[in-house]
Amino acid sequence: MSPSLPLPWLDRAGRLSLLKLAAFLLAVAPAAYLASAYALNGLGAKPVTALIHGTGEWAIRFLLASLAVTPLRRVANWPKLILVRRLLGVTTLAYALAHLVLYAIDQNLDLAKVASEIALRVYLTIGFVALLGLIALGVTSTDAAIRRMGPAWPHLHKAAYAIGVLGLLHYFLQSKIDVSDPVFWTGLFLLLMGWRVMQRLRLPMRPWSLALLATATALATAGIEAAWYGIKSGIPADLVLGANLDFSDVIRPAWWVLALGMLLPAAALVRGPAAGKAVPARAGGRPRVAPAG
Repeated sequence: MSPSLPLPWLDRAGRLSLLKLAAFLLAVAPAAYLASAYALNGLGAKPVTALIHGTGEWAIRFLLASLAVTPLRRVANWPKLILVRRLLGVTTLAYALAHLVLYAIDQNLDLAKVASEIALRVYLTIGFVALLGLIALGVTSTDAAIRRMGPAWPHLHKAAYAIGVLGLLHYFLQSKIDVSDPVFWTGLFLLLMGWRVMQRLRLPMRPWSLALLATATALATAGIEAAWYGIKSGIPADLVLGANLDFSDVIRPAWWVLALGMLLPAAALVRGPAAGKAVPARAGGRPRVAPAG
């Protein structure tokens, strides 16, 4: 087997990594589900449209999963988690490319029309710029590229933060009436970025401070939801915010963000004083595609 093309479930020493195997299975599961649903006519009246939406949503999810690696490995004191970051980044790129290809298929592979739509529709332009960013990270994710770029490599790969903003904005703009999903994923993005701000400012990473981060992020998520509906639909903000306190129907995204955010202080409590301390940047493998921070 060529050493340049290792199996994704092997570590750098060529041994089976259960962590990488689990991440690989997680990466291919959505594609397998979408393919089987398409083959069984289970995607509704517009199956290609459903595939476009599905691949785009999973690209966002895997991008956020890659951004979650650093906070989780430090808060939970789990350095080996770095092994899956490249896989998650490559998976993000794969789903994003599939998203574009399926859109082109939906346009009958009329590439001139695809190009004009991307140029004229703002939300498509934003999504395409995000895809170009992912491609740039992907082509610089090899060992050879990392060696050539040296210290510049981590700085380039921090562009994943901006790509996340663009991807989520694209998600919002292409949504019709219900924006619960993009609001939820935006909330998680704010949580991950908030943790990085705390790291940059060298704020204490204690259970109480992480709980405050989760609470602040949940409040920000509720505010984003109210602002979006207010701007797009003219719905009064107080009605949207009030809906967050009504649990009789649907639990709003802010509460789910709070619940997931509270996993950080819980992990810090379980791991004790070691949680939040810096861990080696390389634990059996280098980060690729996902940002270096």
